[in-house]
Amino acid sequence: MRFTDFRRLCLSMPEVEERETWGEPTFRVKDRIFAMGSLDGEYVSLKASLDDQSGLVEMDPKTFAPSAYTGRYGWVRVRLAGVGKDLAQRLMTNAWRRTAPRRLVADHEMRGKA
Repeated sequence: MRFTDFRRLCLSMPEVEERETWGEPTFRVKDRIFAMGSLDGEYVSLKASLDDQSGLVEMDPKTFAPSAYTGRYGWVRVRLAGVGKDLAQRLMTNAWRRTAPRRLVADHEMRGKA
């Protein structure tokens, strides 16, 4: 997966905006960050639970690692070359769901089932 593909996935979600912060692209829903890219475009960091982070790192430590600074909260660093589109979509969608307001998540899920 390339960063441009990941960016497209993020921006396809409801009410997501991209904003540069700390010199890096961040993806936000309702002004709350759920994903951010690295300057070189090789990695992204995603909001996750500590359990999800642990499982991902155990599954593939070459692709997943706790994120710097925010890893203690469950954020996971993802080497994009190590993930396919389907897994990247699931990880990004879960990060978005953890961050978006409940009503927005419910509206999105209802539209997906209609």
